[in-house]
Amino acid sequence: MGSTEDDTLYPIAVLIDELRNEDVQLRLNSIKKLSTIALALGIERTRSELIPFLTDTIEDEDEVLWALAEQLGNFIPLVGGPEHASCLLPPLENLATVEETVVRDKATESLRMVAVEHSEVDMEKHFVPLVKRLTQGDWFTSRTSACGLFACCYQNVNASLQSELRMLFKMLVTDDTPMVRRAAAGKIGEFAKVVDVKDVKNDIIPLFNQLASDEQDSVRLLAVDAGIVIAGLLNESEIEQLLLPQFRNAASDKSWRVRFMISDKFNELQKAVGPTITKNHLVFHFTGLLKDIEAEVRASAANKIKDFCTNLPSDIHETVIMQNVLPAVKDLVCDSNQHVKAALASVIMGLSPIMGKDNTIQHLLPLFLIQLKDEHSDVRLNIISNLDSVNKVIGIHQLSQSLLPAIVELAEDPKWRVRLAIIEHMPLLAEQLGVEFFDEKLNSLCMGWLIDGVYAIRAAATKNLKQLVSIFGIDWAQNTIISKVLSMARDPNYLHRMTTLFAINVLAEVCPADVITKFMIPVIANLANDPVPNVRFNVAKTMAKVAPLLDDTIVQSQIKPCLDRLNQDADLDVKYFASEALILCH
Repeated sequence: MGSTEDDTLYPIAVLIDELRNEDVQLRLNSIKKLSTIALALGIERTRSELIPFLTDTIEDEDEVLWALAEQLGNFIPLVGGPEHASCLLPPLENLATVEETVVRDKATESLRMVAVEHSEVDMEKHFVPLVKRLTQGDWFTSRTSACGLFACCYQNVNASLQSELRMLFKMLVTDDTPMVRRAAAGKIGEFAKVVDVKDVKNDIIPLFNQLASDEQDSVRLLAVDAGIVIAGLLNESEIEQLLLPQFRNAASDKSWRVRFMISDKFNELQKAVGPTITKNHLVFHFTGLLKDIEAEVRASAANKIKDFCTNLPSDIHETVIMQNVLPAVKDLVCDSNQHVKAALASVIMGLSPIMGKDNTIQHLLPLFLIQLKDEHSDVRLNIISNLDSVNKVIGIHQLSQSLLPAIVELAEDPKWRVRLAIIEHMPLLAEQLGVEFFDEKLNSLCMGWLIDGVYAIRAAATKNLKQLVSIFGIDWAQNTIISKVLSMARDPNYLHRMTTLFAINVLAEVCPADVITKFMIPVIANLANDPVPNVRFNVAKTMAKVAPLLDDTIVQSQIKPCLDRLNQDADLDVKYFASEALILCH
């Protein structure tokens, strides 16, 4: 009998021992095994012993407490199901009051998961009192955690408690501590979603107005997002009367961070308030943000230009763009800040389909040309990256003469990541510019990348060749690039000889077997005698790649004898890759 009792006490004894160990990692591992310990103890003892023990011993490193908060969120099946979910509230309540933010956030997240499983009776008896205690706690930590719990319990309690919860939330909104008000501003939107529209107008919007007018800009900027959520619950006349003044204040707020937030959320705001308010009020504020004194705000607003114009009501589309947006865009093209110009360059091409062919040629084309000559590579690159939308409207030939100098400069940029980006756009440019323009102006660039000093550029250049062959066809490849690529096999630099092999690897995928046999196999076989082992073992890898693409007679007569020689090589790596390739040949 004593032995059985010892066995049942063992899991909790081990847990106590490990949680008192000085090694943090051991304590952390112990917490992560809580579900196993709970299974060993059984449902009854988990509720009566393990949960009280965890409630009483919450003093540890933050990572251990975070792991505990995470584990408890998934503990409902281990304590007997939803009817016993309330027994998990005490340890999570303690965790929701600790000093470390990430622990409190995880505890709040787990409390929300546990709340979903509560019946209406248990919600009123256990969960709402917890929310009250946290809301009225002495330390700001408990009050910040409380803000995230109102939305998950509000709809499952009676009208009297709902009224009380709204009053408690008001206490948080008017709290003396900015951190609490900030938490309330972050959660008032989701709380409004579960409150009746009548109570939203009577109780929640006055609280939102307080937060939106708070002395702390960190509170006001969070109120912007909440206001957009609340706007989605009201009709246009109610928005205009109850919320619009705060949106207008935010757009001209003394703090650039608040203005940045509303510019960042402007497209969501535009959709939430509807076409009439957009037409009568938002257009003015959007153009104001495009001319803001802070570069961060201008850049954020510039990023939203395309979506803002797309979402405009059709009856004012052209008027607003031509009279309000375009003048601001012309100023931004010559902005003193490169990030603003880069943000604009990433979206300005998208205005072409909206404005149509004539307006694009007359008004946007000169702006594209200015940005293609910009001193900053990211501005030029963003224009080139988005050429597709312009091509569909006016055709790329309008830009071709200005494109070339910009492409050449980017192709030779000292920053290899810029060179890499232009390589990735080359197939699109080739397709749009056509084979004649490409051969005359860009072919030499593509070949030059094959001998770049950076491996990532050489690798990207070989993939680029494959895509070009897919676009222009095998006849073009035979006449234009294959001979140039294969001639690199005689280059004195072994890295360039290896690039030949890398290029063959990708070109073989899009070339017919007769081209591979006639032009590529002799070059590969010749490189099998290269003095550099790295080249020789890449020959073996290339042969393994092309062998499945050829007739068995070619493999047996030309590839296998070469691999047999390499399999006798003095270099171990060469022998290894040759033997691997021979397996494929068999």
